Amino acid sequence: MPAGHILGSCQIVMEYGGIRAVVSGDYKRSADPTCAPFEVVTCDLFVTEATFGLPVFKHEPADSEARRLIASIKTNPDRTHLLGVYGLGKCQRMIALVRREGYDAPIYLHGALRALCDLYLSLGCGLGDLRDASGAAQDELKGALVLCPPSAVTDRWSRRMSDPVTAFASGWMRVKGRAKQRGVELPLIVSDHADWPELLQTIEDTGAAEIWVTHGREDALVHQIGKMGRIGRALALVGFEDEGD
Repeated sequence: MPAGHILGSCQIVMEYGGIRAVVSGDYKRSADPTCAPFEVVTCDLFVTEATFGLPVFKHEPADSEARRLIASIKTNPDRTHLLGVYGLGKCQRMIALVRREGYDAPIYLHGALRALCDLYLSLGCGLGDLRDASGAAQDELKGALVLCPPSAVTDRWSRRMSDPVTAFASGWMRVKGRAKQRGVELPLIVSDHADWPELLQTIEDTGAAEIWVTHGREDALVHQIGKMGRIGRALALVGFEDEGD
């Protein structure tokens, strides 16, 4: 069943002996023009992620964050807007969001983002006019929107940009200290993971009596699950910690 995380993401539904278990993987409940929306599956056992499993995390509406980005581009026509995004999912979602809000100018890409954007295009996801940033003249990038991996925002590759406005799209931008640490001038709180209210709502919607929590802030969510009258269990998986959303 669709998970609403990125294009092709899914939940796994397992049934045996009259018991249904659903493993969510990564998911979100907010709208995303690049993938099928999350679908609730009622179950007895629900395995949920908890990347943003703390009450402080409440994401902003993604369309309003896209409008903030476009407004900044219009306000600073002489500055390149350099937006740090993760290559799979976030990059394509941000492009689709600004397109839906009326931004029809060419969008420039770091070379590391091109292949996955081409894949999305081949699968029918319209992203508009995409160009390679490395082959563009410096004057061409003046006032333009350039997307790159987060690590490229401050490395040598970005120095050719015209007085760039540094931006980063992530649920972690809710934490001001993280934005300051990365030197982000325009933090955009756009995440491909469920925030705290969405996590709780999904648990309610599934009707599951038992919830296994993994991939994130297990302790806080397990505690809250107990207050909701359900059985919560932290399911520790080796190798999983914060992911850079």
